[in-house]
Amino acid sequence: MATGKPPSSAAAARIDLYSDTVTRPGQGMRRAIAEAEVGDEQHRLDPTVNRLVERVSELLGAEDALFLPSGTMCNMISLRVHCSLGDEAITDRSAHIRVNESGGPAALAGVNIATIDGDKGVFTAHQLREAIRPIGNHFPRSRCVIIEQTANLTGGVIWPIETIREVCDTAKKFGLSCHMDGARLFNAVVETGVPGSEFCRSFDSAWIDFSKGLGAPVGAALTGSADFIREAWRFKHQFGGAMRQSGIVAAAALYAIEHNITRLADDHRNARRFAEILRDAPGITVEPVHTNMVFFTVGGRNVLDQAEPDNTSTFTPARVFADAALNQGVRFSVVGPRRLRAVTHLDVTSHQVEEAAKIALQIAKSSVI
Repeated sequence: MATGKPPSSAAAARIDLYSDTVTRPGQGMRRAIAEAEVGDEQHRLDPTVNRLVERVSELLGAEDALFLPSGTMCNMISLRVHCSLGDEAITDRSAHIRVNESGGPAALAGVNIATIDGDKGVFTAHQLREAIRPIGNHFPRSRCVIIEQTANLTGGVIWPIETIREVCDTAKKFGLSCHMDGARLFNAVVETGVPGSEFCRSFDSAWIDFSKGLGAPVGAALTGSADFIREAWRFKHQFGGAMRQSGIVAAAALYAIEHNITRLADDHRNARRFAEILRDAPGITVEPVHTNMVFFTVGGRNVLDQAEPDNTSTFTPARVFADAALNQGVRFSVVGPRRLRAVTHLDVTSHQVEEAAKIALQIAKSSVI
């Protein structure tokens, strides 16, 4: 049983299931980075960035795209374009933009966030209709609806294409813009067979992340109409997103698109295998696996809010369990007092995933929790 504070870094982890952001560039990606053609991106003269935005636009069926340092910046820029100060964006209460972006909508975009209690991160057109504000001087104006694909904190859940269409149709009837936080969009694409362009068809803006399951070290791309991207460029400068000779990192993103999308299916299989082994563990409840994430609770069912981070005692059952696993070289993320997450990715093999699950099973049997 772990008795002290866990290491602050991942140095102790042989098998790192903390997130799919922990991947490191392989040799092929490093070669692409080293050989990248570069130019001044701010004057549209970086040929590698230009190729990347063309490719992303093609994949997502958009008129244009913008290369940015992070997905969080994609979200903030989109809010600035779609909303005015004091307006309101509507999303699920578990959404990353609400829970994990440091209050950015309020601090950087001057936008309120209204929440819907969806079903595992997915809400209906009827719920959206009820959340839209009536017109009046006393209320913030409903201006944007945000969908997260896949829904992270509820288990990597995939929004069905039919639900997306219904929600976006309703939003547009009320004059709202539609924005997709597509950090893990390609996990949904690979799992369902629905093209990214079809998932994004109903949206005014959407973005994809290169530094999660696709394995690049940095970067995201925001898509939309030519007019939307023209306005987004202005806010890119305002937020400090100018990167100049950014073809070096765009080359990694291009490599990721060409080599690492279809292999996401391996991550999904590994996640299901991890869950299959862990379901035999005493005192552990494993949530359904949808893509590359396995959420599980320890010490009995988690009756607390599962969408909120752990801000209670350091020695919660989940933290104690995570410490014990890290002592054996396996790193999980703690997402609640009793809730943990394991995320599969290209830097963990099927053998390592099985080993990690068996270590977790042993910890559960040892009554650490």
